[in-house]
Amino acid sequence: MTQPPDRVLLYGVTGSGKSTAALAIGARTGHPVTLVDELTWLPGWHPVDEDRQRELIGEIVAGERWLLDSAYGVWLDVVLPHVDLVVGLDYPRRLSLARLVRRTVRGAITQEPRCNGNVETWRNMVSRRSIIRWHFQSFARKRSRMRAWASDPAGPPVLLFSHPRELQAWIDTLG
Repeated sequence: MTQPPDRVLLYGVTGSGKSTAALAIGARTGHPVTLVDELTWLPGWHPVDEDRQRELIGEIVAGERWLLDSAYGVWLDVVLPHVDLVVGLDYPRRLSLARLVRRTVRGAITQEPRCNGNVETWRNMVSRRSIIRWHFQSFARKRSRMRAWASDPAGPPVLLFSHPRELQAWIDTLG
């Protein structure tokens, strides 16, 4: 069994399973897990003010041990100087999009609360602020960012996984 470094960032395209992976890693390692959507979205899917997001995330990454399930572009610069390891979920679009659509449709049907009591709705699925639309808008940028980090020897170490089986095999070594 191995132990990852103290400060870990999970990063990946929308729908890749970052939160699920973060919880699994935290359960195996004891790392305190922060699900960033809980800090960045208010009820009614209203975003927390960006300055407040930066402040909240800054407090977390100033700590000695943490695991974030994502990093938004507006405060990525706050996180990166503190990261010891990036776990990149570099999955193909067909995989991440299928996961996202299933999760979003299931949420609209079941009305199971997401972060801060928010629920998926059919209207949100087709709106300009749709998470599915966001997947298409952000996919190339997030993928390019992960790959650039992985090829930069001056940055933190990056583990890039191209399929959930690879990630699970790594998680199984932790503890």
